[in-house]
Amino acid sequence: MQLALTEDELAFRDELRAFFRTEIPAEIRNRARHSEELSKDDFVTTQRILNAHGLAVPNWPVEWGGKDWTPIQRHLWHDEMQLASVPEPLTFNTNMIGPVIAQFGSRELKERFLPPTANLDIWWCQGFSEPEAGSDLASLRTTAVRDGDSYVVNGQKTWTTAAQSADWMFCLVRTDPNAPKKQAGISLLLFPLDTPGVTVRPIELIDGGYEVNEVFLEDVRVPANQLVGEENQGWTYAKYLLGNERTGIAAVGQTKVRLWLAKEYARQTRLGTGTLLTDPLFAARLADLENEVLALELVQLRVAAGSADGKPAPESSILKLRGTELQQAVTELLVDVAGPASLPRDGASEDWARRSTATYLNYRKTSIYGGSNEVQRSIIASTILGL
Repeated sequence: MQLALTEDELAFRDELRAFFRTEIPAEIRNRARHSEELSKDDFVTTQRILNAHGLAVPNWPVEWGGKDWTPIQRHLWHDEMQLASVPEPLTFNTNMIGPVIAQFGSRELKERFLPPTANLDIWWCQGFSEPEAGSDLASLRTTAVRDGDSYVVNGQKTWTTAAQSADWMFCLVRTDPNAPKKQAGISLLLFPLDTPGVTVRPIELIDGGYEVNEVFLEDVRVPANQLVGEENQGWTYAKYLLGNERTGIAAVGQTKVRLWLAKEYARQTRLGTGTLLTDPLFAARLADLENEVLALELVQLRVAAGSADGKPAPESSILKLRGTELQQAVTELLVDVAGPASLPRDGASEDWARRSTATYLNYRKTSIYGGSNEVQRSIIASTILGL
C-alpha cells in the first residue's frame, strides 16, 4: 500500500497546519502543549472557532456540519491539530454521542441536539461505567422503567469524566432486566444533569485532580422522546460509540509532541560533562520510542487508507492498545528526565518538572478507558487474528 501523501494531500495538510497555528489563540495552545490545566472556557473557545470554520466535526454527516473528506484527510486533520497542540473538540460531543445521534437518532433528536453539540453549547458526559460494571460494561445495573411518557431511572454511574462541567449525560440503562443475554435489554437515554434526582460527587484522583465523578440517579424522570434509537438496542449503539472513541485514543501527534519536549528538556539537563540527551542509554531509549511511534503512525495511516465509509474497524483496537502504551511510556520518560524535580514541591522546581508527575499518574488511566487493553487484546485475537 502506498502511504506517501499525494500533492493534493500535502497542500491540504499545509492549509490545516497554517490555520491551527494562526486562528487558535497561542496562549491556549501553549498551555495544552505543556500539559497545563485548561479551563472550560479554553475548550469552548477553541471548539467554537473550529466549528465556525467547519473544522469541529468533520467525521459527521455533511448535513450536520461534517466534511466530505477522505479517511486520509480526516487523519491529517486530527494529526495536525495534535501537532499544533490545539485542544481537540470535546470527544464526548464529537466522537461519542454526536455520531451516535447522527447514525441512530430520530430526525427530531438530530435537529435538537446536533447543532449545539457541535458548537459546544451543550457539554456532554458519558454515563457508562458503574461499580462492578467498568470493563464488563454489559453487567450494568442502572434501571429505567417506563412510566407513561417518561422513564424513571435509578442507579449509579462512576468514573464519569468531566461531569462537573457537563450540562447533559448520555446514559446506558437497563430497560429489560429479563433479557436472555446481559448485552440485551440495554437502552441509551439523554438527560440534563440538573434534572431532579441527579447528584454529582467528585472523586479525587491519585494526581490530586478532580477529573472524574460519581453520579447518583434517584427516581430521575427522563422524557421518553430522549431515548436514542430503539429501546433495548443500546448495546449496539455503545459498540458503535466505543469504536469511534478507540481510533482517536491513539493520539500519535500528541505523543510526538511530548517526545520533542522530552528531547528539549534532556538537552537542558546537565549530566557529567555533557547533557542527558548525549547519554548513550537515554539516547537509545529515546530512539526506541521514536521508532515505536513511527510504526504506530504507519499503522494509523494504513487503517485510515483502508477504512470503509469512515466506519470504525476492529483495527481500531490495535491503535488504542499500542497508542495508550506509548503515551504511558513517554509520560514516564518525562518524569525520568525531570528526576527529583518531578516531586510535587511548590516552588522547588520548574513547572514542567512538577507537572510531569501528575501527567504520568493521570495517564495510567489510558489503558483502561475506551475498553481496557485486556479487552482490546481479546478483540484483536478473535476478530483480527481469528483465534
